[in-house]
Amino acid sequence: MPASGRNDGAGRLVLSEGAARRQSEEKSRAPAARPPLGGKLGGFPALPTESLLSDLKTELASLQLDDQPPRSRRGLWIALAALVILATAGVVAWRTSAALGAVDVQTVTAVVERGVTTAAGTPILTASGYIVARREAIVSSKIQGRLSDLRVEEGDVVRSGDVIARLESVDFAAAVARARAQLQQADAQIGSADAQTRRGEAELAEARRQLRVAERLSADRLLAEDSLESARSRVALAEAALAQTQADALRARAARAQAEADVRVADAQLQNTVIRAPFAGTVVRKMAEVGESVAPIPPGVNISTASGAIVALADLATLEMEADVSEANVARLREGQPAEVTVEAFPDRRYEAVLRQVIPTADRTKATVLTKVTLVDKDEDLKPEMSAKVTFLAPEPDRAAESDAPARPTVLVPSSAVVTRDGRPIVFEIVEGTARVRPIATGGTRRDLVIVTEGLAGSEQLVARPTEALADGARVAVTSSAEGAQ
Repeated sequence: MPASGRNDGAGRLVLSEGAARRQSEEKSRAPAARPPLGGKLGGFPALPTESLLSDLKTELASLQLDDQPPRSRRGLWIALAALVILATAGVVAWRTSAALGAVDVQTVTAVVERGVTTAAGTPILTASGYIVARREAIVSSKIQGRLSDLRVEEGDVVRSGDVIARLESVDFAAAVARARAQLQQADAQIGSADAQTRRGEAELAEARRQLRVAERLSADRLLAEDSLESARSRVALAEAALAQTQADALRARAARAQAEADVRVADAQLQNTVIRAPFAGTVVRKMAEVGESVAPIPPGVNISTASGAIVALADLATLEMEADVSEANVARLREGQPAEVTVEAFPDRRYEAVLRQVIPTADRTKATVLTKVTLVDKDEDLKPEMSAKVTFLAPEPDRAAESDAPARPTVLVPSSAVVTRDGRPIVFEIVEGTARVRPIATGGTRRDLVIVTEGLAGSEQLVARPTEALADGARVAVTSSAEGAQ
């Protein structure tokens, strides 16, 4: 840039005020050239040597490095960032591995309703079982033999004492005839023994008479002593003979009693060849045909496996249902409690029923108790051994006790959350990502909800529709929340 100014007449350029200011600023920004020691630079006088050395020492001291320079924070921040990244990656990896091994489930929530009571007629418990006849029997013969006559077929109605079948009886009839002949022989022996007894009594009386005569003659010294002793001996012999005949008579009578018993046994055996109905009922199964051998059947044999029996008889007027109830629920049942029975053959029919008996012992293998339910309005379509279900209903409550007792809270869960394992109802509660088994006691249903009387407090998160593979402690991943109890 050309300098602006004026000439002072002596050949020197005199800068204007603005140009001089700009030049001063440029010099202040430009590094000053250090003049050589002890000399002149560009006509300027040289700086003193001591002053220059002092300035150099000062600058050198400012350029020295500290023994312990201040630590930089940049490395610390880098280390913290690396730790955060590693922790985040570990959490993501753990969640990913857990999610890969977890079971996807839907959840429902248990809720609590207060002031709710079970109305009379409300279903409280359901059990499965079979229709059976209270009076039923497998009819067989009392003796072994061959069937010669069979007078009934399946479905025939018989009365008590009616002849159902006959066995071959020729040998039994012969045994009866022989026993009766022996009885007649015993009667003849008794007659002979009685006659011998009467003869012995007469001989004894005569001997005693002669002894009395001999004693009078001997007293008058008209009879020798030897004759008197002979008379006494005859009396003793007559008494012994009479005792023998009396014993023979007793033996004959005992033989007759035995012969009479033999007749009764033989006659009973003959009668056992005739099979009669033990009670009025219906023949539900025929298990033998004419010409087959039959034999006595021990008690407790199943109808379908009985071998050697003749027919199965049942009184269809006494049909009832037998159902196994879990031990956890049997305490809620009472004799006389109303119920409804449905059979698989007629699912659209409901039969009114009453709980007749709760068997006072449990089955340890199934953890159940047998109950017997009487059918009130049975019909002709019901048959023994049909599969059935019974729904026990809530009985009419005691109004006085109900008014005095405080209202109890009721826990409700959707029926989809309740499953049966080992004969007991359970639910799966989700606790910290795992499924935990919770045994419960149910108290009937309300629409599609199950009333839980024991095992839950309400508000638990439960697995909906748990599969058979889901076990206690299994990890689960909640995919969605199904509709809870409303």
